[in-house]
Amino acid sequence: MFTGLVEEVGTLVQISNSGNGRRLVIAAPFVAHDGVAIGDSVAVNGVCLTVVKIQGNHLAVDVVPETVRHSTFANLAEGAAVNLERAMKADSRFGGHMVAGHVDGVGSITHIQPEDNAKVLTVKADVALLRYIVSKGSIAVDGISLTVMDTDRASFQVSIIPHTAAQTTLHKARVGNKVNLEVDQMGKYAEKLHGHPIRTETQTGITFEKLQKWGY
Repeated sequence: MFTGLVEEVGTLVQISNSGNGRRLVIAAPFVAHDGVAIGDSVAVNGVCLTVVKIQGNHLAVDVVPETVRHSTFANLAEGAAVNLERAMKADSRFGGHMVAGHVDGVGSITHIQPEDNAKVLTVKADVALLRYIVSKGSIAVDGISLTVMDTDRASFQVSIIPHTAAQTTLHKARVGNKVNLEVDQMGKYAEKLHGHPIRTETQTGITFEKLQKWGY
């Protein structure tokens, strides 16, 4: 589990293909030397991956074909900058929102508008994802926890403060860039439970009405 607060921007230095899968070698001086171990989970542009090798300032992760198909990894090239975050600790501050590192789809930046000290990004997304994206809700964009400003039938907007831009790959954001998207999980669970409430003769499970009562 992650929080969407990027710890380091690494550099993709090598891609080794294995059929439709691939191994990525990433230069990450901070993450590679700050307690990460083989077998640990690391979010790379919002995708939860397992560290399989550490050598000096470099760490390697394997990407299975399913992940390549449903993320921007199919378009990554050597030299690309990537957002990195290690799995959260149970005793750490929870500064972002709950991010699983399981990408729901890929969006595209369609507009970038400066607004005083911020940059407002408009991201086009599939309608199947937009149903879970709500104004003032949370969204992970390339693994970055952001607050949704507004939505319409084809896209959503987020506002980027200077610190977030400087500490992530968003300082290089350009119109046309593809980004990994992970929506807030609560919406998906609530929808499924509403359609398939868990009920027995002796026990009543979670229902949409109960979620509303509890403030979800």
